[in-house]
Amino acid sequence: MTPPRLRPKPYAHLRSSVGTFQFHHTDALKFLSGLPIASVDLIVTSPPYNIGVSYRSYRDALPEKDYLEWTDQWIAAATRILTPRGSLFLNVGATPTRPWTALDVAQTARRHLKLQNIIHWVKSIAIDRAASGARAALDRDLSVGHYKPINSNRFINDCQEFVFHLTPEGRTPLDRKAIGVPYQDRSNIARWQAGSDGVRCRGNTWFIPYTTIQNRKRERPHPATFPPKLPEWCIRLHGLERTGQVVDPFVGLGSTAVACAELGVDFVGVEMDQSYLDEAIARTRETLRARRRRKRS
Repeated sequence: MTPPRLRPKPYAHLRSSVGTFQFHHTDALKFLSGLPIASVDLIVTSPPYNIGVSYRSYRDALPEKDYLEWTDQWIAAATRILTPRGSLFLNVGATPTRPWTALDVAQTARRHLKLQNIIHWVKSIAIDRAASGARAALDRDLSVGHYKPINSNRFINDCQEFVFHLTPEGRTPLDRKAIGVPYQDRSNIARWQAGSDGVRCRGNTWFIPYTTIQNRKRERPHPATFPPKLPEWCIRLHGLERTGQVVDPFVGLGSTAVACAELGVDFVGVEMDQSYLDEAIARTRETLRARRRRKRS
């Protein structure tokens, strides 16, 4: 009889009335390979993109073949631990000079999982007043969000990234209205039985801007991270009632952990860089404290 796999002792373990939050200081592939089969409901993560980002403890410039082999290995390990109705929300970006990166990752994942949805994380958007309609009541064209300007006569500014929703069978049920939006024209509600509660599915374009910061080194000491609202929406979409535990094998500054702390969902995360991991733990701890303060007030 094969003995059960034992999860290694975490680097840090936060406990609260809303859940438990484990942080492991180790290699992602090694950790995932040690978890029991079909033991995880939801994985929300953003691995290195292999586009030359300056991480502290990882060389983000592997030969393409090596990077995709590594991607194949960790996605295979993630597939093994997902439950049959589990989800992997995989955030991947690219650069104008390496435009195929995200799509190559998706094609690699195709060997193991079904691509159930493609979500576009929109960081910045420009809205023409004339196209917004009278209900928007804009008095001028509107530009909102943040992006990194590209100085080039060949490329346009890159204001979005992909979030690939991957599942074992392509049949994972979702709580679409958990992140729904109100109908702009409420007369449409009567036309659609599914819209009787006044909310429709948000769709696959998610405008989630970064918060404005004053000091990048102090407030966001990681070269590639996403806002906590992005994993929060992924978790809500998968369904809080169906999510017993969320895993993030590439923790970074802990945005997924922060989202889990806000939602009251158990979390397990992995990060190879101790500085990033310490920051993620601190942010999660502060989120739990803030939640307790709100509950008392």
